[in-house]
Parts: sequence; C-alpha cells; structure tokens
Amino acid sequence: MEDTNNETQKDMEKYAKHFSEGEFWEKLKSFAKKMGIKVVYLALLLYYVLTCDTVRREDKLKILGALGYLILPIDLIPDSIPVLGFSDDLAALLWAYHSVQANVNEQIEQQAKCKLHEWFGEFDEEELKSFL
Repeated sequence: MEDTNNETQKDMEKYAKHFSEGEFWEKLKSFAKKMGIKVVYLALLLYYVLTCDTVRREDKLKILGALGYLILPIDLIPDSIPVLGFSDDLAALLWAYHSVQANVNEQIEQQAKCKLHEWFGEFDEEELKSFL
C-alpha cells in the first residue's frame, strides 16, 4: 500500500509543474458548467488551501499535482468525452482533497462557496457536503 502511495505522490509531483494560477482560473471559468458544481467546488477548496501560508509544503505539492493534472490539456480520459471526460480529473482532485482535508477550514469553504454562487447562482450547499 505504501508503494502505491509513493507512486501516486511521484505522479502528483510530476503534474505539479503544469500548474499555473492563470490557467487554473481560465480552465475553471471555461469548463465550470461542463465539469459540474461538485468538481469545481473541490478544485476551489484545493486552490484556497494552496494559498494558505500555514499549509505544509508536502500538502501543497499534492494540491499542485492535482490542479496541474486538471488544467493539463492531455488527460488519461479526454475532457471532451461526455460524462466520463472529467472523471480522471475528479479522481486526482479527490485524492488530493482527502490527503489535505485537515487544512480545509470554514473560511476556505466560504471562499469556495462564494465563487460558486458567482458562477452558478443559487445551489443547495448541503448537496456539496454529501459529495465529500
């Protein structure tokens, strides 16, 4: 099991070099509706954790890897495939989230929800909790 975690960590570090803040926001804005509110919420939570000064470097690398994979134009499953297109991105985001979720506080959740309201309008916030 530890070997699998080490391999995943190495993969995430490889994808971290593809992260850029500008490309992150561009991808989210362009594909928000197609990705769905839950995937966008997860990406936003990770982004806001990344911006915290108190987060360990190791956790930031995990987040950078997942967000780098999200914005990478070449995926295991192309984003253009309906329904399945973002499933590999979702897997990377979920892995990173569960690895760093101790860093997610109420302020980060509120920042993410505020951005969701800006992009999606009204939504059921309880539905987001059941997702994670």
